[in-house]
Amino acid sequence: MQQQDRRAAVAAYKERKPAAGIYVVRCAAGGVWVGQSQSLDTVQNRIWFALRMGSSPCRSLQAAWQTHGADSFRFEILERLAEEETDYIRNAQLKARLAHWRAALGAQTI
Repeated sequence: MQQQDRRAAVAAYKERKPAAGIYVVRCAAGGVWVGQSQSLDTVQNRIWFALRMGSSPCRSLQAAWQTHGADSFRFEILERLAEEETDYIRNAQLKARLAHWRAALGAQTI
């Protein structure tokens, strides 16, 4: 019975559609960075891993991380986009919403 439950869980995981959207990383000492992702469920782990390894492509975020430490940072999902049929439409929406949030928060882009 456990084998069936495991197979069903694996199948359900593979069939899920990741949520696309906009997220923000905030530093308590100051600094706001906004980004977009096709998979909001996994983006925080990817960013935190790169920061811990010192390999983030966003130099200002990496510098703030090294200066203030991991405990000073917070990750938030700002907006989840509705599921779209085409990648083109989803990518256009992500780009537009990223520009909106960057301007609204005075943030840098990740």
